[in-house]
Amino acid sequence: MNDMLRRIGCVMATVLLVITAGCASMPGNEGGELLTVSEQTDAQKRATIRLQLAVGYYEQRQPKVALDEIKQALALYSDYAEAYGMRALIYMELGEIRLAEENFTHALGLAPKNPDLSNNYGWFLCQNGQESKAMQYFEAAFSNRSYQSPSKALNNAGLCSLKQKDRKAAEQYFAKAFQFDPSNPVTNANLAKIFYDRQDYERAHFYIGRVIQSEIWAADVLWLAIKIERKRGDSEAERSHAMQLRNRHPDSPECAAYQRGAFDE
Repeated sequence: MNDMLRRIGCVMATVLLVITAGCASMPGNEGGELLTVSEQTDAQKRATIRLQLAVGYYEQRQPKVALDEIKQALALYSDYAEAYGMRALIYMELGEIRLAEENFTHALGLAPKNPDLSNNYGWFLCQNGQESKAMQYFEAAFSNRSYQSPSKALNNAGLCSLKQKDRKAAEQYFAKAFQFDPSNPVTNANLAKIFYDRQDYERAHFYIGRVIQSEIWAADVLWLAIKIERKRGDSEAERSHAMQLRNRHPDSPECAAYQRGAFDE
């Protein structure tokens, strides 16, 4: 599927195929606890600025520049776990699997209780054929009371469960993510897809409606909405979503599928 949500802050995600990369936080000590600004040295403060610049360049698809900023951050603060975690994400996107693995494990060695790092490493493992191992990192993330975005890890756990063909577990993770953040379009889209595949079109309609209300007009969101309304027999809603798809994404594979009537592919 095409991306539904492109970079949101420092999150790289798709709604039905979520790739969550946690935002860089303040430098942590070896125990994984955060330092307040007043506790940071001047070097750590400068390293934080460099990391923020790296995140910005990463979002702008300038990985080489982002890597250089990470290098400078680590020159200022060699134990900066979040910098290693950010470098791992960059290497992951570049397809440098070995380097990504090395940086993730080093980051977690420095900050083993950091939930963002656990979530990101879990997704890395899930994307590289280690789904069972990934689950322990997702669970460590969403069970951490200090984690500000447990729905990220719960959605990732759900998607990783789908890779293992465990639809029951996936639904449970998505439902729990909804409890934490019912307005999250990622969670709602995942639940819409779950219920569409189950042929529970009314519940699928409920969740995809919440995504549409969030003004998420990506091609695969609209295509799923079209298929749901077609199954429900709501031709007016189907035509409305189809018009949005044609107007916003005329060259998309989803629009091509709609035009040839490939609703069950």
